[in-house]
Amino acid sequence: MCVEQGIVMVVDDDLAVCEALKFTLELEGLSVRLCRSGAEALRHPDLAKACCIVVDYRMPGMDGLQFLEHLAQRQLNIPAILITAQPSHSLHRRAKAAGVHRLLEKPLMDSALVDSIHAIGGRS
Repeated sequence: MCVEQGIVMVVDDDLAVCEALKFTLELEGLSVRLCRSGAEALRHPDLAKACCIVVDYRMPGMDGLQFLEHLAQRQLNIPAILITAQPSHSLHRRAKAAGVHRLLEKPLMDSALVDSIHAIGGRS
């Protein structure tokens, strides 16, 4: 399965969030790469190997949806989970239109993120 063989890329400008997600996901046996911006993620050598991207919506320079647009332009069809502190109805619509697998509200609670990643990989 993709999640068991691939990489989960976390893209968030908040180092504390990145480190917390990395710790949690690695406890689940997932391989994680961290990027502090969309631009950094677009340059990352493991981007094409990612089976899932967890991306923050609000980041300086390039927001999460803009980052996903860049992926689409490169024809990289990588399932994405968008995370944000205040999801509006408009953002939900825009995320759905962008093909986001799931939009999760911060702070991330329970096992919603891990469950979403496993669902992408076909594992329940």
